[in-house]
Amino acid sequence: MIYVWFTTEGSQSFLDTLFIICFEYMSSALPSYLIPCTIAPAAYVVMFIGCFCGNFFLRLCKDGQLRNEDEELDHAIALSLSEELTKPDGSSLQEPEENDEELARALEASLKMGSQQNPPSQPPPYSYPRGYRICAGCNHEIGYGRFLSCMGTLWHPDCFCCVACGLPIREHEFSMSGNDPYHKSCYKELHHPKCDVCHQFIPTNRAGLIEYRAHPFWGQRYCPSHEHDETPRCCSCERMEPRDVQYISLDDGRKLCLECLDSSIMDTGECQPLYHEIRDYYEGMIMKLDQQIPMLLVERQALNEAMEGEKDGHHHMPETRGLCLSEEQTVSSILRRPKIGAGNRITGMRTGSQKLTRRCEVTAILILYGLPRLLTGSILAHELMHGWLRLNGFRNLSPAVEEGICQVLSHMWLESEVMAGSSSNVASTSTGASSSSSKKANRSQFEKKLGEFFMHQISADTSPAYGEGFRLGNAAVVQYGLRRTLDHIRLTGNFPL
Repeated sequence: MIYVWFTTEGSQSFLDTLFIICFEYMSSALPSYLIPCTIAPAAYVVMFIGCFCGNFFLRLCKDGQLRNEDEELDHAIALSLSEELTKPDGSSLQEPEENDEELARALEASLKMGSQQNPPSQPPPYSYPRGYRICAGCNHEIGYGRFLSCMGTLWHPDCFCCVACGLPIREHEFSMSGNDPYHKSCYKELHHPKCDVCHQFIPTNRAGLIEYRAHPFWGQRYCPSHEHDETPRCCSCERMEPRDVQYISLDDGRKLCLECLDSSIMDTGECQPLYHEIRDYYEGMIMKLDQQIPMLLVERQALNEAMEGEKDGHHHMPETRGLCLSEEQTVSSILRRPKIGAGNRITGMRTGSQKLTRRCEVTAILILYGLPRLLTGSILAHELMHGWLRLNGFRNLSPAVEEGICQVLSHMWLESEVMAGSSSNVASTSTGASSSSSKKANRSQFEKKLGEFFMHQISADTSPAYGEGFRLGNAAVVQYGLRRTLDHIRLTGNFPL
């Protein structure tokens, strides 16, 4: 450390003042000592102190923050010295006390000025690095405004939008499908299953889960309550009647959907071409029917009465839609196609009684009216097989064998119709059809789907005779062919293994 003691001559007040200035000296080679300095003129003392203090402040300043204060202080000292030195009478030497007081005031003013210009520094507000907060919606910087943090990233409030409606999501909760955000209402509208019957959202059960019923083939989804609230089903395709569609009401209480009505067969005369077509199908498979078996379209009540009059036979419950008669009976058949009246009800049906006499093993074939063409044809193919078996001496067959092989023929005919419909649709679309033919092709497309449904019904039947019998008979026909299977049944009464 260095201690400097300054004294001046000619000024008693200034001699009484002791300036001890302590400053750190970085070199350890200099020892500590006391230096007495006596300078006659007070101006020289002022000059020395000014220069020394200026060097002192220059050493303490950092990054140029105190240079302005040093320059102002040096300027004030130089101005004071110049004024003293320019006096010709040397009056400054006779008034040391006033000079000392002026110097002290100048130093004090300089220090105050520096403190005012450099207030204590405050830490700057925290700011994210540029590019740190980027909106996932617009890929622009978010800045210092409001923002959302969700889905693992940041968003402008107006950029976080619903995928369905495109509007910003303002709610505290939202739904997601994959990585897409939705309003809860939009998500429910798109993804919550609706009932195909009442068109309302399917309610949850007591466990909070969505529970509904669905048709195994059509996929029609509906509330479980519709199975018990007498919602009607189509007697052909088994689909439930939607609330915004009115099915056709037949006289016997059955309901028929509009798609099935489009190809429905309503009277005996309308069914005759289809009947001859199926007889030709049998003849093409070397199974010609030598006898002309009468065929009648009847109502449900007439079919049930004829079924009760039969001594033998196997009938598919809960509803029989065809019957191969072996006994003589009087049956009421439909002679004229009915019309659709008010309230989508059938009107104007004309029926007539007909006495059936037995000329051979088969008296007649009865078919339920009002069914689509493919379903009517599959029932005809089934019943004609019963007639062919009886006419060709197949006796005392078990229900599984007789009903099973009849279902096989029904399924084969349906398959031929579905395949033929598919090829005709391809041909019509490749040549370019008009609007009317396009409408017909659309109906044919539904008929194709309807035919596939009837085939599905046969193959998925759970009854021992119709269902299991079909699966055994179909497997035998696939492996051995129809002719060899029939020969085996004639000999053994069973399907070949």
